[in-house]
Amino acid sequence: MQELMLGVLLVLAIAWLVVRIRQNKAALSAPPKQVDKTGIYHAVAIKYSENACNAAKAMTGRRFLSSAAPRLPLPDCDYMDCRCVFAHYKDRRTNTERRSPFASGRATGSTGLYKKERRETQDRRSDNDADPL
Repeated sequence: MQELMLGVLLVLAIAWLVVRIRQNKAALSAPPKQVDKTGIYHAVAIKYSENACNAAKAMTGRRFLSSAAPRLPLPDCDYMDCRCVFAHYKDRRTNTERRSPFASGRATGSTGLYKKERRETQDRRSDNDADPL
């Protein structure tokens, strides 16, 4: 009886391994996902007309990554004929400043707001290019 159980367990284990190997091969042979031509940070914002619902008006000024954007019509939309559309942007951020707006360069670890180039010379390694031998 124990030999029969061991045999059944062995057959099940082998079948499970075969299925796993086939799944892995299928996943490796599948073509890679296409990257959106607009970029990985492509963003959208909800654009609405003047007689839009309150749910759309509450989203004013918010940008979403296109993969995380809510579906239109919004779940809380109370208009039967919703005319909301997405406005597309290359980036989710609204300005080009990459520093934290909450830090001013003190003990917070940010780089601060330095506008001027602080280096004294242009290239300090120019005279080190010669071979010492």
